[in-house]
Amino acid sequence: MGGRAPIDTSPTSAPNPDNQDIGIAFTGVRKAFGEVLALEDVTFEIERHARIGIVGPSGGGKSTLLQLTAGLLEPDAGGINVEGETSATGRLGRCAMMPQRDLLLPWRTALDNAMIALQNRGVSRSDARAKTRPYFEHFGLAQFEDVLPAKLSGGMRQRVSFLRTLMAEKDVLLLDEPFGALDSITRAQMQEWLLRALSDVPRTVLLVTHDVEEALVLSRTVVVMSARPGRVVKVIDSDLQTAGRSRREIVTSPDFVSLKEAALEALE
Repeated sequence: MGGRAPIDTSPTSAPNPDNQDIGIAFTGVRKAFGEVLALEDVTFEIERHARIGIVGPSGGGKSTLLQLTAGLLEPDAGGINVEGETSATGRLGRCAMMPQRDLLLPWRTALDNAMIALQNRGVSRSDARAKTRPYFEHFGLAQFEDVLPAKLSGGMRQRVSFLRTLMAEKDVLLLDEPFGALDSITRAQMQEWLLRALSDVPRTVLLVTHDVEEALVLSRTVVVMSARPGRVVKVIDSDLQTAGRSRREIVTSPDFVSLKEAALEALE
């Protein structure tokens, strides 16, 4: 991707001018569903256009955390700031979510799936197609614009899903186990691809995953959560992605091994 001409990937809205450095901040957040306490005293913060990975056991409130970030839920206590927005409506306006399964509409081509967010905002079909099409070459999908999802590989479907999320033109991307449904080889390839894609299109990214290795490869900050009720048990900062290192260079480095051991120890 580095040799291709850059394309305009700018979000449609700028951050609140009073909070331009804030990406995502949770302060003492608590959330319960009836008598079930999902999250308790969750606190962390990342800067705008940084990437944070959330890892923890199943049922530990990671998906709840995503929904709180996106403004789909409100906390029972504490505060959430997403690029200066603290209300549910304001947070929702900043975020776009990529689910674990691609959820592509089977009757729409890859291009038509990718441009759904633009059409939902009232952009005409012709204009939406014209704006979305250049991304296909940029993200390794050239010549597959008019292919139906059933004819695409799992990795290609996830690229279209990511592109659909990107075309929402939000500054905050919420990735919910984006590669969880893929086999291990394809998953590693997609991690490498996403690492490069996020370098080309700067966004504030919150990644939820069960995979410590994936979190360390794709994120500069990793938050390790406990079992329910989810609490932050460790925050790991790293610079593993510096200097354009490949996934292989990252996962074979001594620093990676050390950080992975620290994260796994915190999960025990």
